[in-house]
Amino acid sequence: MSDCVSLVEISVSCSNLLDKDVGSKSDPLCVLLQKNQETWSEVARTEQVENSSSPSFSSRLRLQFHFESVQNLKFCIYDIDNKSIDLKDDDFLGGAEMTLGQIVSSKSVTRPLQLKKNKPAGKGSITVTAEEIKDNRAIELELEAKNLDKKDTFGKSDPFLEIFKQGDNGKWILAHRTEVVKNNLNPVWKKFSVPLHTFCSGDLDRPLKVDCSDYDSDGSHDLIGSFSCSVASLQKTLSFDCVHPEKQKKKKSYKNSGSVNVKSCKILAQYTFLDYVMGGCQINFTVGIDFTGSNGDPRSPQSLHFMSSDGMNQYLTALWSVGQVIQHYDSDKLFPAFGFGAKLPPDFQAAHHDFALNFNPSNPYCQGIEGVVESYRKVLPQLKLSGPTNFSPIINHVSSIAAGATANNTASQYHVLLILTDGEITDLDQTRDAIVRASALPLSIIIVGVGPADFSAMKLLDGDDGVLKSTSGEKVQRDIVQFVPFREFKESPMAALASSVLAEVPSQLVSHFKARALDPLKPPEKK
Repeated sequence: MSDCVSLVEISVSCSNLLDKDVGSKSDPLCVLLQKNQETWSEVARTEQVENSSSPSFSSRLRLQFHFESVQNLKFCIYDIDNKSIDLKDDDFLGGAEMTLGQIVSSKSVTRPLQLKKNKPAGKGSITVTAEEIKDNRAIELELEAKNLDKKDTFGKSDPFLEIFKQGDNGKWILAHRTEVVKNNLNPVWKKFSVPLHTFCSGDLDRPLKVDCSDYDSDGSHDLIGSFSCSVASLQKTLSFDCVHPEKQKKKKSYKNSGSVNVKSCKILAQYTFLDYVMGGCQINFTVGIDFTGSNGDPRSPQSLHFMSSDGMNQYLTALWSVGQVIQHYDSDKLFPAFGFGAKLPPDFQAAHHDFALNFNPSNPYCQGIEGVVESYRKVLPQLKLSGPTNFSPIINHVSSIAAGATANNTASQYHVLLILTDGEITDLDQTRDAIVRASALPLSIIIVGVGPADFSAMKLLDGDDGVLKSTSGEKVQRDIVQFVPFREFKESPMAALASSVLAEVPSQLVSHFKARALDPLKPPEKK
């Protein structure tokens, strides 16, 4: 998922710093630390601003942003004498901890500075602002050719195009290859889109070379002709002569081997996950927990719902892992949480497949991940685990909420449903239909399989091995399901599970809003 990794530029300013120098103000600089497991290490630092208690640092701190991970950061302000590289406790003016997710979702975060042992650093505060560094443009091209030379003995040519950009070292680098149009001297290639950085390094005047060749299955493609251009010339010129260099040398009367025509050429904004989040898109997190009888009696140590001495089990470990990452992208931190597959008090009659975890269907929201955990622990002893294992009711429930978010036709809301389950799904056909319908909505579904069961049906829903279809044969509009068995991460750090299950969410969000031609609420300013 490297295309979803973004480079973020962070700017830092402070106000009301403590004065450590006698007769003058401090000479501060900012050191950025990042936490890796339990160790803090320096990743960047700003320049030193002399004699200032409210500095704005011109140096920008750059970090790769990963949505699927919690990136804990610490900003430390020091008063450094004589531009010493040694950071001493006596020179510490205060620090603040926050995650990169908090910064990018808010764009700008202001926090009070604290000394060691959480002691306030006077009235000092720090403001951290994030900006993504990325040329978000793409070139969209539609090309055709006319009157190409016939290269095949028993048929017409099978032409395709290869577009190369000139590298900084002068060498040609392949930027895009079209599909092959079989047996056609007047081909029309499919419209295609390429990131402008990939196509021409963002330089509209960078030299490009286009080769038109006749495809051969053994790889010995025959050149029909070439031409030189740039993105700027593609925008202005409608037709380019396709010239074969050898024919040009041999025949004075030779004009071309056909022409390549530009049907359309557009430079479009290609927005990223960060563009949408920093532009105001809220990610709404919903939890669904499996309370079917196959989990075992929660009072038994063999049950997947059994609480260990530390008050945890596999369900809660998975919930904490994913929730700790995603909660930073939801401003109100109110998460609806539901259960399925249990009989409820007081009558314990039919099993319920979409009940509020807090037993309040009109207000199923829990305050933060802590609230979801608290509701789970409170409700567990009151339930009678039952069955069957039906997913479609909760998927349809969240889909109806996501459908409401599409009414205003803006990129303002996106939903992520986390389903924690122990086993084989009972309503597979209904669930397939629900997912296919949901694939048109601003929704991603994460399924974490808990326990030792056979999860082959879950892998089918994931769709990585093929396109998921409904019972009527309708294909999903986009891949929205990610399945991960918890057992593969049982011995790994908690963050590893979150990284795996959340890795596809950024591209899923972007693909939805792109398909609906929705720009971020507040698009990034053009530079």
